[in-house]
Amino acid sequence: MNSLLDDKVARCLARLHEAARGDAARRARRGPASAAEDSLIRMGDLFLAVSAEEGKLLYLLARGGRATSIVEFGASFGVSTTYLAAAARDNGGRLITTEIHPDKCAAVRRTLADAGLDGVATLLEGDARETLANVAAPVDFVFLDGWKSLYLPVLELLLPKLSDGALLAADNIDHEGASDYARKVRSEDCFVSRTLGKMELSCFTGETG
Repeated sequence: MNSLLDDKVARCLARLHEAARGDAARRARRGPASAAEDSLIRMGDLFLAVSAEEGKLLYLLARGGRATSIVEFGASFGVSTTYLAAAARDNGGRLITTEIHPDKCAAVRRTLADAGLDGVATLLEGDARETLANVAAPVDFVFLDGWKSLYLPVLELLLPKLSDGALLAADNIDHEGASDYARKVRSEDCFVSRTLGKMELSCFTGETG
């Protein structure tokens, strides 16, 4: 089964990718911003989405790894969420995704319903450091694409719940805010990590001590 070939899923992805192409124009209309202004509210209209190629890579990794428990940090408007939910359905599993912006949460819920994937995906609205606290173990696949400085706190929250061989994918790993996360997964023996483009892929070996 390949849910990416499902008509509902394919139509939603085509719509989302087309809308995401407008990010450059939306950024231009807003003009430059100081670091203080680069806030959650200010970024609420931006998709900040993975490309189609990156989305297919996420599907491939989750599907090929037979992940049945998938966690996503930072759904935004639901592009990567749709790819991951498709993999979860095809593996007979579930996706738990997170998003803090209310308007984006509403959009993600509509997209999952339109794609017919709402039965395998749960959206947790709010701060991921709180909403992911009660996620049940084991977690087989983690995609990090939210606020970069929260990559490490989210990893540390999920670390005790990772299955042996769990795969982690962290987007925009070259961002300064993700440096602490990158340092951890590249230096600790419980991870085997490689950088692919702007994404850091890490396998958790389970050997924490």
